[in-house]
Amino acid sequence: MKYKSILIVSLFIFTLSTCESHKTDTGYVFIPAGIVDTGSYRGLPAERPIRRYSVKSFYMSEHPITVGQFREFIKASNYKTEAERFGNSGVFSFSEQRWYMQDGAYWEYPAGPNKEKAKDDHPVTQVSWNDAVAYAGWKGERLPTEIEWEHAARNGKNSRHIYPWGNEIEIKGRHQANVWQGKFPFKNTNQDGFLMTSPVKHFPKTSLGLYDMAGNVWEWTDSEYREENNELMKTIKGGSFLCEPDFCHGYRVSSRMGTTPETSLMHTGFRTVKN
Repeated sequence: MKYKSILIVSLFIFTLSTCESHKTDTGYVFIPAGIVDTGSYRGLPAERPIRRYSVKSFYMSEHPITVGQFREFIKASNYKTEAERFGNSGVFSFSEQRWYMQDGAYWEYPAGPNKEKAKDDHPVTQVSWNDAVAYAGWKGERLPTEIEWEHAARNGKNSRHIYPWGNEIEIKGRHQANVWQGKFPFKNTNQDGFLMTSPVKHFPKTSLGLYDMAGNVWEWTDSEYREENNELMKTIKGGSFLCEPDFCHGYRVSSRMGTTPETSLMHTGFRTVKN
């Protein structure tokens, strides 16, 4: 009987250690299975109606894929992004307060060849959905579905909070995400210190351990997005440094927008998941 008790205790300890190790993977966060109610009736029409889904567990990269990580992919595969092949991509002019197509803008120089080079610890931008899929395939991973993304942003608990951290954009006067401060597109007070992207671990992580689930850059998902013109687009989530509360609303958990798969923009990146 004594030996049986020891065996049971040993198996219990082994099970605990196995479960714990299952939830840790360098650079990734374990997202538990659960139920998620996606969407909101407080947001834009595209967020309606609220729908309930069952989600299996998965791993998600703890932050958007960085410039440094993307560079490793480029060096290993000699891949050419769509922005490089097209010769231009979308850039926002802060002085002219508008979007335009900038010749020579791509992932290393997201604002154009005569502007600042992208820093390795910032999210990679100027990557299309097709580019993101190519990177994920090289890693043996994939893009999250919109449902998985929102489940992770709600911390796997089906929270109805507006943001991943709660219902206020600031906590005790501290910004929780890299977003536009002021009135878009006329004035950015730049209170958080970042006119464009910020380092991926600069702002607080969520209770699950994810960084930049709101603001910094929009993130590609593997889900379709359709509007009245029936043009095939892919859903992007999370908002960006260009999102301002009275204009964009993009960094709310339920917010969603659509972009064509070949489009590259200076405020759009991605993160990956694996089963």
